[in-house]
Amino acid sequence: MRKVLFILSELLDDDVDWLAANGERAAFASGSELIGLGTRVDSLFFVLDGQVEVVAGSGAVIVTLGSGEVLGEMSLVDPAKTTAAVRAKDGVVTLRLPHAVLREKLAADPAFAARFYRALAIFLSDRVRNTTRRFGYGGNGPAPDKAELEEINEELVDKIYLAGTRFDRMLKKLAG
Repeated sequence: MRKVLFILSELLDDDVDWLAANGERAAFASGSELIGLGTRVDSLFFVLDGQVEVVAGSGAVIVTLGSGEVLGEMSLVDPAKTTAAVRAKDGVVTLRLPHAVLREKLAADPAFAARFYRALAIFLSDRVRNTTRRFGYGGNGPAPDKAELEEINEELVDKIYLAGTRFDRMLKKLAG
């Protein structure tokens, strides 16, 4: 759930309402592909329910992600072909927001763009930091344990409750 909290913690309530209003619910059956290997992704996906697996070209599962995760964010800023696939582990429901729609909003609303890109930068930075720590880069100390890797920056703690409330509100809007 970390990714959605990073994004929603930087956005305003009106921004979250815009995401919910301009995205569409998309359901994926178990085993179906949300993002193909070696493809260009055209949408941002917020996982609302269920689990997805990120799968390497070899077929090995890299990680399993659940509700609150965000997919397709890297392709929003870098249109390179994907280096992994994402498939539904079980029945998955997402909020799918086409990149074209999001890019139009980003171009038309500089304040929204600033908040959105800041949120994106924060969680991509967090991902890189945790990846480098997980593989032992950046120090000679012992490898961090899972709790250390999942630790959230203290500055973000104050925003987490609000972000969780926004995510719950988004879920309710999309359900009704």
